[in-house]
Amino acid sequence: MKPIWKWIIGIVVVLIAAVFVVGWYYSRNWKPIVEIKLKETVSKSTNGLYTLKYDDLDLNITLGNATLKNAELTPDSAVYNRMVLAKEAPNSRYHIKLAALKIRRFNIWDVIKNRKLYIKDIIFESPDIHMISERHAYNDTIQPKQTKTLYDNIKDVFSSINVRDINIDNVKFKFSKIEEGKTSDIVLDSIGIKVHDILVDQASIHDTTRLFYTKMVEVEVPKFEYDLSNGIYKAKFDRLLLNTQDQNVLLTKVEYAPKMSKAAYFKAKNQNVTMAVMKFDTLRFEKLDFKELIDNQQTIAEQVQIKNGSVSLYNDKRYPTKSSSKIGKGPQQQLMKVKQLIRIDTVFVENVDVLYGEYSAKFNKEGVITFDNARGTLTNVTNDSTVLAKDKFMRANLQAKIMNAGLLKIQFGFDMLSKDGYHTYKGSLGRMQAPAFNKILTPLLNAQIESGNIRGISFNYQANDYRNWGDFRFDYDHLKLNLMNAVDPGMSKTKKGALSFVVNNILINDSNPDANEKYHVGKVNYKRVPQHTFFKTIWQSMLDGIKQCAGISKEREAKLMGAAETGKEVVEETKGVIKKTGNFIKGLFKKKDKGEKEEDKKN
Repeated sequence: MKPIWKWIIGIVVVLIAAVFVVGWYYSRNWKPIVEIKLKETVSKSTNGLYTLKYDDLDLNITLGNATLKNAELTPDSAVYNRMVLAKEAPNSRYHIKLAALKIRRFNIWDVIKNRKLYIKDIIFESPDIHMISERHAYNDTIQPKQTKTLYDNIKDVFSSINVRDINIDNVKFKFSKIEEGKTSDIVLDSIGIKVHDILVDQASIHDTTRLFYTKMVEVEVPKFEYDLSNGIYKAKFDRLLLNTQDQNVLLTKVEYAPKMSKAAYFKAKNQNVTMAVMKFDTLRFEKLDFKELIDNQQTIAEQVQIKNGSVSLYNDKRYPTKSSSKIGKGPQQQLMKVKQLIRIDTVFVENVDVLYGEYSAKFNKEGVITFDNARGTLTNVTNDSTVLAKDKFMRANLQAKIMNAGLLKIQFGFDMLSKDGYHTYKGSLGRMQAPAFNKILTPLLNAQIESGNIRGISFNYQANDYRNWGDFRFDYDHLKLNLMNAVDPGMSKTKKGALSFVVNNILINDSNPDANEKYHVGKVNYKRVPQHTFFKTIWQSMLDGIKQCAGISKEREAKLMGAAETGKEVVEETKGVIKKTGNFIKGLFKKKDKGEKEEDKKN
């Protein structure tokens, strides 16, 4: 070997030895300094709310590695209570435990020379995170004080900190919400979190492409199930994916349903309270503002997609109904009452089946009406007064196949700022056969539509908390009813035939235009029963239009009664038949509650 190579090898060996000696020195002498600075920084940056403790700090400056073993970040309850009294406490606090916190590949020379810290990877081992949420009203009303940024807290030590990747796998996460002195918990296992490109320097806080100094945060949550506080319902999903860079949240196999059967639900409630079952294959938020969601619990998104699912609602008339006013409880009014701000530009609904089922106390059967393959959009879904000042209407444009037959199209317009719940709705129903409605008619009224061809329906209504008014058009022909045992199960076959004849040939027009080629238009001015829900009021307004188009008016009933009174031989029989027919029609088209019956007595 030539002498020159000996010198080169010798120099390299000396340099390597020098690096190790310096590394060893700094590892031994920097360790207590780093420990003090680390704990001091945590306490200072959180105003004393948090303390950091750990079993050991393994610092290898030569390799650029550091490991905190059995680390724990703990909130101080005494400090938090003082902050609450001073109206400075945050809504959320955290208790975090780690088997190990590993920092890999940092450059000590860059720290010494330029005060810049670059870290290639940070790894969290066996993290256990407990988040406690306790809302304080002053955080919504008091202007926050000017607080120090993360950069302000580190600038005396570092001019910048850059972390390429943070990996947190198999996280155990517990979320505790304290509300009115009561605590509810959600526990999640096996959460995966990835954070990419964290930069803390003088300018990064103002970088709009970053969320809390990060370029991207990915979260994956598998298999979530939660029993709601009422003990009856549960919520669950199969998978949640969150990406802050794309501003998207995806949930799959979402379900909200009782933990029991229909029979057990109504028995437990001992009341006719609507049971809801909702299932969706896909629930997606796009362009969601994560910063506002985290900081202020505000839901701001460009789009929400609800795809491939079902909504089923059930009532059971065998149980008593709690009578209470539904005035001021329309969907738009309920949205305006939500405390947290909601602002969604567009909600897309695709392929959702809607079912309403009702169990009859009289006939012990369940009738159902379905709206299949519902799809459409809701726009300007918000309770944000600043947005509503520019456009006060929330709109819904929906369509579905009613009874999987006729195509129903409907458009809603909700005046979100109206004090009396003003809204509009208009739409149409395409061709279908009327007997399709027997699925709800027969179980609830023990009657059938034998035949009937619906050529089309169109309607245009305005409404508020007290009235629905507008035009209703109903084109049909060959309508024929079979009353079965609807009026009196003990009635003879002959009388049933006579009653059906009166209904089909006298009381109801079998077509519109009728036999005299007169076209009937429903001029609806329906007074709302306060105990009726928003959607039941719409249904009753529709039925009022159907009755008018079918020729079932109060005047016509009065004339029929007058004609019956003039007869001599059949007066009592005809009068009885017509009276029973009238009662049947009321049951067929409008099931009245106590409030309506009292109103009829007054009239």
